[in-house]
Amino acid sequence: MTDAPTCSRAGCREPATQQVVWRNPRIHAADRRKIWLACDEHVAYLRDYLAARAFPVAVEPFTAPTPDTQESR
Repeated sequence: MTDAPTCSRAGCREPATQQVVWRNPRIHAADRRKIWLACDEHVAYLRDYLAARAFPVAVEPFTAPTPDTQESR
């Protein structure tokens, strides 16, 4: 059994509810997207951290995959 995805903020172990999608345009092509997961408390902090560095950033809802939604391998 795996643990539920948690917030990417250092030291936070809360379940992720949002995904902060970003890229560094100096090193990533336009089609490259990086994702940090965030809890409700830290989503603004993570978004603002990236926006302050002039990185393109967007926040989208995050729903953790469940065994019912994952493909069988």
